[in-house]
Amino acid sequence: MCLRYRKYLHTMCLDRIYSLIYKLKYSYIANMSFLTAEWRKLAIANYAIDSAVLTPYIPLGTELDLWDNTCYVSLIGFLFKNTKLMGVSVPFHSNFEEVNLRFYVKYLDQGVWKRGVVFIKEIVPKVALSLVANTVYNENYVAMPMKHNWTETENEREVEYKWRCKKQWQSFHVTAEKELSAIEPGSKTEFITEHYWGYARYNEFKTNEYEVKHPKWNHYHVKKYNIDVDFELTYGDKFKFLNHLQPASVMLAEGSEISVERKKIIHAQ
Repeated sequence: MCLRYRKYLHTMCLDRIYSLIYKLKYSYIANMSFLTAEWRKLAIANYAIDSAVLTPYIPLGTELDLWDNTCYVSLIGFLFKNTKLMGVSVPFHSNFEEVNLRFYVKYLDQGVWKRGVVFIKEIVPKVALSLVANTVYNENYVAMPMKHNWTETENEREVEYKWRCKKQWQSFHVTAEKELSAIEPGSKTEFITEHYWGYARYNEFKTNEYEVKHPKWNHYHVKKYNIDVDFELTYGDKFKFLNHLQPASVMLAEGSEISVERKKIIHAQ
């Protein structure tokens, strides 16, 4: 493909994305999800930490959601597949990696607790992807070079996600059983994988809320893992301590088709 044609296609993609952003910000399309996709092969490393570290990041109206009186942050790598924004597939932006650092919150809505997540940072390989999420949802996306590798043998599977932060490659590698297993009800794995809401701090007076819809997931039992990540480099000085902390657990979920619904705003009372 000639360079001039590639530049033309790139410009067309950006024009389509800008058009979608405009529609999302200034119009309402009934019964249409903001995003539909598949999330596949979610490698998840969970770190038990002091909850005070997360206090500055807790959005208005939410509070930390603990498992067995323990506060967790999770490093998660996975693959987006067949991604569509408002029903539209954007060329070169359908299949891509994401790596994020997140923690767990809950929000009491008319007497019902909603369990959700807050993202410290989300890494994707395309600038346009980060532009959409940051503009519409006030999330914390950044763009970095990324790649992944999935392999299978007769008895096991390997999943690896890599991203280049300031010229240094970071990696998260998991080796797991090949066969899927059901997630045990009431387990830590269920707690980590079944938070169906996203919350993003807009300012001290407002929080963005959005629903993430997906069925209950299955997982692969992890045999071993390797996390070669400079957390200070990737996530800043406040998370430097993770460089010296072993994860309390590591998981590999298969994932599923998902949809991210349109945002709502929670206002200060």
